[in-house]
Amino acid sequence: MDNFVMIAFCISAGMIFQHAKFMPHDAHRGINIWILYLALPAVSFKYIPHITWSNQMVFPAISPIIVWAGSWIFMEFYCRYKKYGQRTRSTLELSSGYSNTSFIGFPLITAYFGEHDLSIAIICDQVMFVLLSTVGIIAAVKGNPSDTGGVKVSLLIKRLFAFPPFIGCVSALFLSKFIDLQVAEPFINKLTATVGPLALFSVGLQLKFKGWKQQISQLSMAMLYKLVIAPGLVLCIAIIMGIKGDIARISIFEAAMPTLITSGIIAEQFRLNARLVNLIIGISILVGFVTTACWNGIMDYLMI
Repeated sequence: MDNFVMIAFCISAGMIFQHAKFMPHDAHRGINIWILYLALPAVSFKYIPHITWSNQMVFPAISPIIVWAGSWIFMEFYCRYKKYGQRTRSTLELSSGYSNTSFIGFPLITAYFGEHDLSIAIICDQVMFVLLSTVGIIAAVKGNPSDTGGVKVSLLIKRLFAFPPFIGCVSALFLSKFIDLQVAEPFINKLTATVGPLALFSVGLQLKFKGWKQQISQLSMAMLYKLVIAPGLVLCIAIIMGIKGDIARISIFEAAMPTLITSGIIAEQFRLNARLVNLIIGISILVGFVTTACWNGIMDYLMI
């Protein structure tokens, strides 16, 4: 219960401070820099060295791919039926194909399952970022009406290998094989402890809901896929593959997370419908607190 109180308090505080006159409109960027460059890499160093690798650990890596592929197919049929153009389709793909596996996912996983399961969540998070940095950027470029140069492979590679959490993940994998990291554990633990509160406060600073009625059709379809269909797909694959326990539960739970905040940044950079993406991000976070509780209940009922 204490974890849920912390989640509600941090997001509410962010929403309140968002309207404070002394708070810069881009205050969340400074917080995000701390999280991305220090806190999230520290999470990798804390949990990845202690992962017990097995064949089933492949599942957290493929679950974000399932979510993305399902979104691509779902939005293909939906946009054809509604006769939407490529810009709208790319916008909806960014809104529904990528989960908020860290900023919202990590605090909620800690609240529901405990910190020890973050090692599984890290795998989901890193694959999700790789997808966003590759196929996500490709979709954004295709939907940009002013872009005629196509996708540059060098840009994708640069974005991927310059992303601090990705660097932290790879470093933790290799350095833990050769270096005893126990000496640094007190410092790493203090950095890791800042992820939840600061990430949730940053989310609260960015939540916006103005104009949702004008976008209700696209908004509802994106959230239907992201919060209901996507985790359902991962659940079905887990049952088919016979994956159970913490690995299945965390993979499904991460798939049930609301829309990734970074999707809104990419939509703005590539001149997609950033307003729609930000609406989906904000509303899916609030609705997601209810739907993730429902998915947790479903997994308990099915004894996943």
